[in-house]
Amino acid sequence: MPVARRPTSEVNEIQREAEDALRETGMVATSIVVGLSGGLDSVVLLHCLTSLARRLQLQVFALHVHHGLSANANAWGGFCSALCRDLGVPLKQVSVNVPRAAGRGIEAAAREARYAAFKQINARAVALAHHQDDQAETLLLQLLRGAGVRGLSAMPAARVLDPQTGLQLIRPLLRVRRSTIKAYAQTHRLSWVEDESNADRSFDRNFLRAEILPRLSRRYPGTVETLARVARNMADASELLDAMAIQDYAASAYREDSVDVEALREMTSARARNVLRWFIQQRGYPAPRRDQLDEALRQTLHSGVD
Repeated sequence: MPVARRPTSEVNEIQREAEDALRETGMVATSIVVGLSGGLDSVVLLHCLTSLARRLQLQVFALHVHHGLSANANAWGGFCSALCRDLGVPLKQVSVNVPRAAGRGIEAAAREARYAAFKQINARAVALAHHQDDQAETLLLQLLRGAGVRGLSAMPAARVLDPQTGLQLIRPLLRVRRSTIKAYAQTHRLSWVEDESNADRSFDRNFLRAEILPRLSRRYPGTVETLARVARNMADASELLDAMAIQDYAASAYREDSVDVEALREMTSARARNVLRWFIQQRGYPAPRRDQLDEALRQTLHSGVD
């Protein structure tokens, strides 16, 4: 059921959007840890949730992950300490080791280390400050990588981060534009730190942010909002495909943890790929590429009875 919005005169846009997002995901009267980098977005999210804490009965904490990738990393940690002290928010700082030869790129390795640190916290949810512009960038990145429907869903507003503890990852600002976040920070006279790596256009996301999306927006006003809407549509489609896969699996599994080859042969190619992709992902493996999935299905369908 849609959440009734508060009048603009009562709370500002960001607080209104954040409150609606928290209520929609059931994150009221609970404990939330904000992933605090010290950058503009996370500073605004922390300030916003702190402002909402009394009305929504929130226990707000902050977690700063020290990656050690920048010469300024210690200064960022000091800034986060001072900010949380001013806001009266408990802060935990964690240092992580980011393997530079991980084979997945430094951004992916840092994200993996950061999420591992999030899983160690004792709270109901981790709140990250991704916003609508981030969502548009993520959709474009996934599109350029040839992702399927699930990948084009981009970032969900909420998902389970750790199935064992039930820890949730939430993004209360996902419907908010970057420009609105900056205006909020200026209105409340907030300070933040700038990560120098954000200016490095050798990173794909920075290239899209600095060069591609501004040009698209000049040519096609509303580009960011449109791309975010596409991501929501893809999320709906992904949910429906998963529901179909669950039905097909239930009908084709003659024993636990298996799929009946004969049942796959009776399906259309698209439906067989869908259930096989779902089957693989449910077991914790990355989604295979389309050519890998086609080859796996070909070998499966033409294998002998042994």
